[in-house]
Amino acid sequence: MMKNYLPVRTTCFNFDYTIMVRIEREKAGNLVSTYVSDKLTKEDYDKILPALQQTVNEWDGVRWYFEMRDFSGWEPIAALRDLKFDIEHANELTKIAMVGTQKWQEWLTKAMKPFTSAEVRFFDLLEREEALRWIKS
Repeated sequence: MMKNYLPVRTTCFNFDYTIMVRIEREKAGNLVSTYVSDKLTKEDYDKILPALQQTVNEWDGVRWYFEMRDFSGWEPIAALRDLKFDIEHANELTKIAMVGTQKWQEWLTKAMKPFTSAEVRFFDLLEREEALRWIKS
């Protein structure tokens, strides 16, 4: 199975905590996996969105796994860019698995459903293996 790793940002604070955004692409199953922590910025989206755009241009029926660890959300401009991408590509995504630990992340997942034709589900981080099985099925 071939994976393409697209590192977006890694920054260390206090030498013991890493903020990271990582994107992986697996052609087998048309799967894009995004792993985030801290807060997503405009600069993150300057790198994330071209990678996602390339993926939806190259593959039919993209599945998106989005895992949030110690994630506090988006800067306002990043949130708008994310929403715009999601609406523009609503019919190109077939499944979206949102994985996190916070109640607001689960609510956000439910709020996404009217804006996409993709099947969208939230999983607790403790259920990440189940989420990966589901997104690949």
